[in-house]
Amino acid sequence: MTINCKGQLIDLSTPKVMGILNVTPNSFFDGGKYKNENEILSRVEKMLLDGATFIDLGAYSSKPSAEFVSEEEEISRIVPTIVLILKNFPETIISIDTFRAEVAKASIESGAAIINDIAAGNLDEKMFEIIAKYNVPYIMMHMRGNPQTMQTLTNYDDIVKEIVFYFSERIASARSFGINDLIIDPGFGFAKTLEQNYEVFKKMELFNGLELPMLIGISRKSMIYKTLNSNAEHALNGTTVLNTLALTKGAKILRVHDVKEAMECVTLFNKINP
Repeated sequence: MTINCKGQLIDLSTPKVMGILNVTPNSFFDGGKYKNENEILSRVEKMLLDGATFIDLGAYSSKPSAEFVSEEEEISRIVPTIVLILKNFPETIISIDTFRAEVAKASIESGAAIINDIAAGNLDEKMFEIIAKYNVPYIMMHMRGNPQTMQTLTNYDDIVKEIVFYFSERIASARSFGINDLIIDPGFGFAKTLEQNYEVFKKMELFNGLELPMLIGISRKSMIYKTLNSNAEHALNGTTVLNTLALTKGAKILRVHDVKEAMECVTLFNKINP
């Protein structure tokens, strides 16, 4: 179970950690923290030293009811950050969190290696074309609507069955474009109520039937801190608990704010499951 990142084969049979870097003023947890070059480079260096295999860079917050950001603004935030990171840490495998094909194109041409799309191509019909043209790994997430509307679209008859169907359709479509390296993300917090998030989590191993690597992004999300009557700042312990459980259910990539703690989960999991 490998993906090809700019000629480097990454073996996902052993779980990996993806560190989050948001260059936005409004992300739910770390928005506005990384505003200049030194802050960005310090953050990237720490995540790499803590063991991150990938750095996931986002410039458009996808939190519920997130403010609209123009395509031009998103590119102007992302591309200089990619260039900065690769100038200082040239071996970094950068993933770009975007649902826009032009942002993906500009990012790949600037050195990004992976595209992480919350909409699985549903919000930009040209996305699959760009992924196929540049032949990069593609993370497709389950979501309904867009960040502004998704929390109004939570009616399901059988949420897990419908997510499996959603992925089956999107995978078939991606394959028709000749896209090879696909990763699925159940999309915790996207078009799902708190209870639906936990229903999906409980049955997560069913997604292994799709025979693709699975990324899990639950880091400090409201499904954790609302359940614990806490907040995002105090949700690290809960995140660690669910990340550990996710590994037992087949997760191959943990997308997190706290790389060191996630790597500890992976290390201990590997000790039990050599």
